[in-house]
Amino acid sequence: MRVNVDKVLERDQKLSELDDRADALQAGAAQFETNAAKLKRKYWWKNCKMWAILITVVVVLLIII
Repeated sequence: MRVNVDKVLERDQKLSELDDRADALQAGAAQFETNAAKLKRKYWWKNCKMWAILITVVVVLLIII
């Protein structure tokens, strides 16, 4: 009987640890998602700026020619 109680308590402790690890993983995933969105937006704007500069250079070259 005592062995069963010890096993139940040990199982409860392991479940608590697993729950804590799952919460930490979920928080990390949310942070990753936020950082990924910021990075995507940053490079999208960088790409837009590059295209704007390229188009400006082409237009200037066409005006000169």
